[in-house]
Amino acid sequence: MAKTVKVDALGDQCPIPVVKTKKALEELTEGGVVQTHVDNEIAVQNLTKMAKQKALECSSEKIDDRHYVVTIKTEGGMEPEEEQAPVCIPDARGNLVVAVDSATMGEGNDELGKVLMKGFIYALSQLEELPKTILFYNGGATITTEGSDSLEDLKSMEAQGVAIKTCGTCLNYYGLSDKLQVGEVTNMYDIVETLASASKVIKP
Repeated sequence: MAKTVKVDALGDQCPIPVVKTKKALEELTEGGVVQTHVDNEIAVQNLTKMAKQKALECSSEKIDDRHYVVTIKTEGGMEPEEEQAPVCIPDARGNLVVAVDSATMGEGNDELGKVLMKGFIYALSQLEELPKTILFYNGGATITTEGSDSLEDLKSMEAQGVAIKTCGTCLNYYGLSDKLQVGEVTNMYDIVETLASASKVIKP
């Protein structure tokens, strides 16, 4: 069974969470999992970026507003690097808003459309600069609810500071009000304000 190491970086500012996590990864000579606990979104972004640079599997979870857990898996210990302070990246959320109004992407075959939408949301989660907000309304409301294939990717983006908002009227219409699994419920006034203030809007 893979060894799991917990790193307590609550209250630590960049670059300390990254330094602690790298040290833990280097000590896992036979591979395992490092779970780093932090209290801010920037630390999540820095840890996620470090993991991607090293081609390590990484996921993040938001426990509450001041507690996030970043999980990184390694097949073997990393080689110690030359002492170099990690670069503290800025908040990786531009003023990009993504508006999702359907559970499918494009027109034609619905099954293909669902596959494309799942791929779109995954690709969105891999952007260097994440969107500021993702809006879900009409059929898109099903993507943030129980049973969705995209919940892990959405939760990862939420942990990195992306606002995930789903139309409350839409959830009510589809009978999904008690099925929301990620983000928050919003209303049409907020949707309009978010779209109007965005520097760019993407609609898949």
